[in-house]
Amino acid sequence: MLVERDHIGIFGKMNCGKSSIMNLLTQQQTSIVDPAPGTTADTKIALQEIHGMGPVKLFDTAGLDEAGELGSKKRAKGLADLKECDLVLLVIDPDTPSFETENEILRQARELDKQILVIYNLFKSSSEQRIPLVEESVPLLRFHKKIRLAAIDPSYRQPLLDFILANFVSKNCKMELLPFVERDEFYILNIPMDAETPPGRYLRPQALAEEYITRQWAYPVSYRMDLGKARSGDAGERRRFDAFLGSLNRRPKAIITDSQAMDLMHTWTPDDLMLTTFSIMMINYVSRGRLTAFAEGIKALDGLQAGDKVLIAEACNHSRIAEDIGTVQISKFIERHWPGVVVEHNFGREFQENDRLASYKLVVHCGGCMITAQKLLARIRDLDSIGVPYTNYGVFLACTQGPEALRKVLRPWGIELGVDSWQWTAKNWHLSVDSELTTGNCQLRTIH
Repeated sequence: MLVERDHIGIFGKMNCGKSSIMNLLTQQQTSIVDPAPGTTADTKIALQEIHGMGPVKLFDTAGLDEAGELGSKKRAKGLADLKECDLVLLVIDPDTPSFETENEILRQARELDKQILVIYNLFKSSSEQRIPLVEESVPLLRFHKKIRLAAIDPSYRQPLLDFILANFVSKNCKMELLPFVERDEFYILNIPMDAETPPGRYLRPQALAEEYITRQWAYPVSYRMDLGKARSGDAGERRRFDAFLGSLNRRPKAIITDSQAMDLMHTWTPDDLMLTTFSIMMINYVSRGRLTAFAEGIKALDGLQAGDKVLIAEACNHSRIAEDIGTVQISKFIERHWPGVVVEHNFGREFQENDRLASYKLVVHCGGCMITAQKLLARIRDLDSIGVPYTNYGVFLACTQGPEALRKVLRPWGIELGVDSWQWTAKNWHLSVDSELTTGNCQLRTIH
């Protein structure tokens, strides 16, 4: 199998120690090191195998702060290299007088959703004392992991490698969409088409699930539940579902359902069948297996108080009609059961431009089916760095049905959460279908 090299770029000002970092990683004089400004005239590239990561391509770029026409050419080349990199190593000399270049590199890299790690290169022991000033001058540094070292000291090579390995997610990380699928077994896709369902095609999560199950030599079977009839108490709709299950010659192994149907499916699904949702499937896949973090984040509901803020983040800008999950269903549930809690929304790129992320007690994210893993992981890194918990639509909607429903949808993924002690679940704050899920509108605030 051909493995793509991860591209690691070393960026910063002139004479901040970029070439020394290159030489530290390669353990040889790959780049010329000299105190004269502008020694690196063009990007130096080295191919290397890093134990624990695999093959990488290292970029030692020219300083982006060089003046003049030649400096402009070097800057253009450096920014072009930045677009090509999977990981940006930002090297900072704390003793320099200004940090405009660092601010620009961070802005550009974050705009491209790059993974960023910060290296404070200390030329003398007193340099550490200036780090608070650096972080005050470069506010975006708060979102990124940092290491302090002396690049000319070979003893720092292993700590630097450990730092990179602990914080970098390789694009070669293999991820299974539905890891519990077994060959020659049946899997039900519950697809209750509604007013937002586009004609002529499945939604992306549904299509991905069908393709994946088929590729694993298993059998995907689609079922359309009539949510309106089922929620109205129409006994015929339940009989139709039970008859459908009984018509299969072999018992299905699992049901993957639209999250909006969790109020019904958590009781309709027989105990011998696994149950999960498309939203949970997608957030685990796009986040490269970080479902546990989204599941743990739901516990933040337990501590919500009046005046707290919750952000509902939706990655795309689809047309929102009827009872939209993010703008209506989840918003109404929060506002009804936590009076005084402020619900705000971000759509598309608004999340990246929101400079008040630290003010939220919880972020509820969509399934992420329309964004790249790179973009979602950039969001997760920001939230992790400032300590804001996050969950997702599928986890949230399962949780509204009580602890057993939440356990049921997480069990196929090997996740067990101790949720019995949560104060809010003990109050039986489960969705009342008639009053909360299918009627009325809610007031919401959108942050632009």
